[in-house]
Amino acid sequence: MREPGDDILPVLPPNVPRLRPNRFARWFGRGILLLGGWRVVGEFPDVPRVVLIAAPHSSNWDGVWGLAVKLGLGLDIRILGKRELFWWPLSRLLHALGVIAVDRSRSAGVVEQVAEMIRGRERLWFGLAPEGTRKPVEHWKSGFLKIARAAEVPVLPVYFHYPDRVIGIGPLFHVGDDTGADMRRIRAWYRPWRGRNHGVD
Repeated sequence: MREPGDDILPVLPPNVPRLRPNRFARWFGRGILLLGGWRVVGEFPDVPRVVLIAAPHSSNWDGVWGLAVKLGLGLDIRILGKRELFWWPLSRLLHALGVIAVDRSRSAGVVEQVAEMIRGRERLWFGLAPEGTRKPVEHWKSGFLKIARAAEVPVLPVYFHYPDRVIGIGPLFHVGDDTGADMRRIRAWYRPWRGRNHGVD
């Protein structure tokens, strides 16, 4: 049976990690997208592990629409948070939102910790904003490429295009040995899309 919002969100393939079924969360997420006039275009790849990047990141509203998609689909995607934030009762909310604690004091760096976490799970989608800030930046942080290479998983680019109120799913990007070349290719792919306040130049 189709529900309101089914026409603005794609279907999740079988191998994509999912949240525990929650009809209210799905209704709430889809309702936010409908009220905002947003939709998701493209198809999610049927892969169990991936590094998902979202750009251009130019506004706090990106988080609102991204969270609405996550809830509306029931998509289980994980992001990083400082371990110091995980105090009760905030820790319960952070876990529910898919935030994973990272220990910056460990001898293994953040890239190694995340790659180890991905390799150790049967299904895990890890998400981040490669710009690292809402301001326009000339250079993206290369951490997402290093994580994907170390974990031996592809990168899934997702874009915000505010002129059409679209969140788009791109093709899988398989990381090579040349970080600079990979970065140029993926930034070039993002150039047509415009965030709320800027694009990717």
